[in-house]
Amino acid sequence: MGSKKVQSSVSFSMMLFMVLMINSQVVNGAVSCGDAVSDLVPCGSYLMGSGTNSSPTKECCDGARKLNQFATTTADRQSLCACLKQTGPSFGVQEDKAKQLPVLCKLKLNIPISPNVDCSKVQ
Repeated sequence: MGSKKVQSSVSFSMMLFMVLMINSQVVNGAVSCGDAVSDLVPCGSYLMGSGTNSSPTKECCDGARKLNQFATTTADRQSLCACLKQTGPSFGVQEDKAKQLPVLCKLKLNIPISPNVDCSKVQ
C-alpha cells in the first residue's frame, strides 16, 4: 500500500514537471499555466483520489485560494479555465473531486468545473 502511494506521488510529480515545462505561457500576465498547476500540487492526492484524505488539506485549500485570487478578470478566468481543463485529465484528476474542492475549501469560483466547459464563455 505504501509503494502505491509513493508511485502515485512520483507519477504526479513527473506529470507536473512536464506540464510546467510545456505550459510556461503566461495567463494574461497574472500567472502562468505552470504556476497555476504548481499552486494545486498540494491537492494532488485529493484530486486524484489516491491519498488517504477524503477532504483537501489546509495546504491544498491555501493553494486553491491563492490561484483563485489571480482570476480577477474575465480573460484571467478564461485562460485559467483552459489551462486546468487541458492539464487536469493528464494528471488523472477526478471530476467529482475537482467539483468538491471549492465547496470544501470555501471558495467562490466563477469558473465551472467540468471537462466539457466552453472556457471562452466563462465570465
